[in-house]
Amino acid sequence: MLNKIAVAYVDAVDVDKAKKVAKKWQLDYIGDIAAIKNYPKLLFALQVNLQRLELSKLDEPKLGAICVDFVDGATAHRRKFGGGRGQDIAKAVGLKHGFTPHVLDATAGLGRDAFVLATLGCNVTMMERMPIVAALLEDGLERAKLSTEINDITDRMNLINSSSIENMNLAQQPDVIYLDPMYPHREKSAAVKKEMRVFQSLVGEDLDADNLLAPAIALAKYRVVVKRPSYAPPLAGKTPSTSINMKKNRFDVYVNQAIPKNN
Repeated sequence: MLNKIAVAYVDAVDVDKAKKVAKKWQLDYIGDIAAIKNYPKLLFALQVNLQRLELSKLDEPKLGAICVDFVDGATAHRRKFGGGRGQDIAKAVGLKHGFTPHVLDATAGLGRDAFVLATLGCNVTMMERMPIVAALLEDGLERAKLSTEINDITDRMNLINSSSIENMNLAQQPDVIYLDPMYPHREKSAAVKKEMRVFQSLVGEDLDADNLLAPAIALAKYRVVVKRPSYAPPLAGKTPSTSINMKKNRFDVYVNQAIPKNN
């Protein structure tokens, strides 16, 4: 897939950053985004737009570009109004016990759940195997660190570009491992959000997702949390210790040992 993606800039101020992105992630650099018409075989453009890295699906331009933005938009709204430690994700990782774990998000994606956990005080290691997604994540983190409003949150987040199936132990002694692998959408489900359509066409399904569970259980000190659509079977067919059910999704929790009580 990487040969179907090229890096470009939108504005002249972005030339240097676009070149650095292309070099770091070993992608073709085509210069001005206007040159994209000369490359009919490309499926995606990774473009720098006023210093922000964006991914565009070239055959569906109306979808718009996607990026990782921890400062504004939906992420900011959830940070301010998401419900704090009363959220289901907080309960799933054990925050309700007055315990703030080091979490390995082994399927980081666009980093939203990782950011929520960091907002709640967790140190979060994000692992993402797709270089393009990791590039978007890294750019989002770098821009967030320039914001005095949230840089204390993103200071608790770090990124590893690697396959968690093979290299999960690169994360230093996680208390909790969080998994949210891609799962096929139901044929009759509502239209997938634009971001997910771009994302899924790039990443595809995590056909090897079942292979995540055993190494996660072996590595996590306290528990493994798996986010699943409500209609999906448990990961690897393994019955969880407990589940937290929501409207469309659930958290399956695999307990290794009890979380310590807050003294």
